[in-house]
Amino acid sequence: MTDIRKLDLNLLKAFDALLDERSVTLAAARLSLTQPAVSGMLTRLRDNFDDPLFVRTARGVVPTQRALELAPTLKRVLGDIQLMLQPTDFDPATATLRWSVAATDYGLQAVLLPFLRELRRQAPGIQVVAHPVDDSAVYHQLERGELDLALMTPESTPDNLHLRPLYQEEYVCVVREGHPVTAEGELSLDSFCALDHGLVSYSGGGLQGVTDQALAALGRERRVALSVPSFLILTQVLRSSDLVAMMPRRLISREQGLATLRIPLTVPGFTKSMAWHERTHKDPAQCWLRALMLSTSQTG
Repeated sequence: MTDIRKLDLNLLKAFDALLDERSVTLAAARLSLTQPAVSGMLTRLRDNFDDPLFVRTARGVVPTQRALELAPTLKRVLGDIQLMLQPTDFDPATATLRWSVAATDYGLQAVLLPFLRELRRQAPGIQVVAHPVDDSAVYHQLERGELDLALMTPESTPDNLHLRPLYQEEYVCVVREGHPVTAEGELSLDSFCALDHGLVSYSGGGLQGVTDQALAALGRERRVALSVPSFLILTQVLRSSDLVAMMPRRLISREQGLATLRIPLTVPGFTKSMAWHERTHKDPAQCWLRALMLSTSQTG
C-alpha cells in the first residue's frame, strides 16, 4: 500500500495535467515546469500507484484503465483542496473573479441578459465570459475548468454533471407585426401549413424540428423556406418578410415588431437548465452565482 506521506500535492497536480493534456510537453507548460521534471514526476506516480498510468504513443500519452478509474477521485480531491485554500466567506460586492458560461444564442438572451443586469448591481467586480455550447466537449471543458457552467437541456446534458432546471419554455407562432394573417388572430392548421416557415438549426442545414414532428403526428407537413443557426437572425428575417416561425416565448417577450398567433397545434417545449461539474459544486462563489442565475431566470 502506498504511504500517503510519500505522495505530495505536486504529483497529484501533475497527474491531473497529464489526464487533461495527454502530453508530457503540454502538461509541463501548464505547470510551468520542464519536460524532464514532469517525466520524473510521472515515474514517481507510477511507483506510488503501481501502474504505468500513461502509455506513450506517437501523438502523446494515453491513460491506462487504472488512470481513468482514478480520474474522478483525483478531480474531486484537488477540488476539495482548492476549496480549503479559499476564504470561507464570499462577498459578492468585493469579489473579483472570472466566470465562464457556455450558452446558445437563446441562452444568452433569455437567461444571461437578466442575470447580467442583476450581477452588475450586486457584484460589479465579477467578469463573465460567454462561450458557445459544444455538446460533445462540454463535459471535459467543465471538468478541466475551461467552463464553470453550461446552459443546456436535460436531454443534451452529459451524465455525471450536476443539473438544475431553471424554467420550462414553450413555443409560440410568430410573424411580423402587420403581417396579413395577424387580422385573423388565429390560424387554422391549413393556413399555418400553407405559409413559408423559418426555423433554427444550431448544427446548420436542418430543415426539420419539433414542429415538423408534431405535424407529422397529425399527418400534416409544412414548407420550411429558411434554416438559420441563430434565433437572433431569425427574428430579424421575420420582421422583414412574410415568413412564420415557431419560437420560444421568452425571446419574443423581449422583441419589438413581432406578433404571436394562436394555432391548433401543440409543439412540445423544453426545460432550460444549468449544468456544472463536481469540481465547483461546493465553491461558495459558484454557489452564489448559480443561485443568482436561478433567481433571475424565474422572473423572465
